[in-house]
Amino acid sequence: MKRDLFILVAVLGAFFTGFHAAAADSKPNVIFILADDLGYGDVGCFGQKLIQTPNLDRLAREGMRFTQSYAGTTVCAPSRCALMTGKHTGHCFVRGNKEIKPEGQEPMPADTFTVAHLMKRAGYATGIVGKWGLGKPDSTSTPDKMGFDYFFGYNCQTKAHEYYPEYLWRNHEKVMLNGQFYSHDLMAEDALDFVRRNQVKPFFLYLAFTIPHGKFQVPSQEPYAQENWPPQPKNIAAMISRLDKDIGRLMALLKELGLDERTLVFFASDNGAGYPPQFFQSSGPLRGMKRDMYEGGLRSPSLARWPGKIKAGVVSEQVWAFWDFLPTMAELTGQKPPPDMDGLSILPALLRGKALEHPPLYFEFHERGFTQAARLGDWKAVRLGTKKPIELYDLKTDLGEAHDVAAQHPEVVKHIEEYLKTARVDSEIWPIRENGAKKAVGKKGQQKTPASPGE
Repeated sequence: MKRDLFILVAVLGAFFTGFHAAAADSKPNVIFILADDLGYGDVGCFGQKLIQTPNLDRLAREGMRFTQSYAGTTVCAPSRCALMTGKHTGHCFVRGNKEIKPEGQEPMPADTFTVAHLMKRAGYATGIVGKWGLGKPDSTSTPDKMGFDYFFGYNCQTKAHEYYPEYLWRNHEKVMLNGQFYSHDLMAEDALDFVRRNQVKPFFLYLAFTIPHGKFQVPSQEPYAQENWPPQPKNIAAMISRLDKDIGRLMALLKELGLDERTLVFFASDNGAGYPPQFFQSSGPLRGMKRDMYEGGLRSPSLARWPGKIKAGVVSEQVWAFWDFLPTMAELTGQKPPPDMDGLSILPALLRGKALEHPPLYFEFHERGFTQAARLGDWKAVRLGTKKPIELYDLKTDLGEAHDVAAQHPEVVKHIEEYLKTARVDSEIWPIRENGAKKAVGKKGQQKTPASPGE
């Protein structure tokens, strides 16, 4: 009798072990690779002619390339906040860049719900390698308090301007480097190690590289050293190709470990080109660059790849923005997103090519006074100050936003003006500024008004 009971327990144990293993296998790994200040036109598959990006081009051939994907906004910290929280910059807590001495940025509140919390709740190992930029080391908003099991990189985006730093953070410990090591190379290796360590269970890796943000430092200008270019374009091109090479190494590792078909990989940039776009045509056919509210500051050269799930070689016109990532991960993992999200799941567009009608897109920016942008269907609106008129562009016929047609469509302008009034909630942390002066509006926040933001 005891022997029979022992056999039954063993069989049931093996069954449930196999069941849990199968359940784990059914959850795809997710890697979100984020470039920093990479222009829409800086990748070969988006039209780049001079900079070599063979691995990103291969991602496009083997997956989906998005021609109407948007970052969270036109600068770093709020764009990343939108990615992490599923809220656009009219609702998310961090709406601008702001340095807090000696190290860090405006932290998110302790009760902020992030995509890392969501993935952790679904049983994922969660890690960030790269730039955080959404808090400071002693705040409520360090990566571990925002759902990440593991962190290696820069806590502060201003510190991340230096590619040969004095130190990087590993969780809460400083890894002293004394300016002797190129940080991107260390982070690329650490990302590979994270995948190796977590290969037997589902993982979510947020790989927030700092390339090609300035300073424009790189150990070698190859393969562009012999080009008849000025030094800075050589450095930028070499940085982008270095980024591409390490993405290729990551994809090769997924294949080596047998994880390739079980891993959904996203690639995007946090905003438009952070350098004059003329030399490389870094904004492609788009107007503007980083800190502009035109398409060149907001669109992202985004890709998604998942062999066997996402069809290869698809060029998608699906409109989506960073705040859609959290709802998409919620549907992927069988969870309900929080009710206050601004985004929607684009999983049907990824897996079935189903065109989704997207709610209006909203963006705001606080470094040049107060500027706004919105997209409703093919209409794009830009307002460069609360007292400035709304500019209106038809993206279907004027992708470069060369012709303001506001005077020809007053009814559209009126509709957008009403939308802009309701698209945001006021924030004392990020007050509306007119002509460089602060204008307190609406409800009072819980934190003091910061000094002028910057990066």
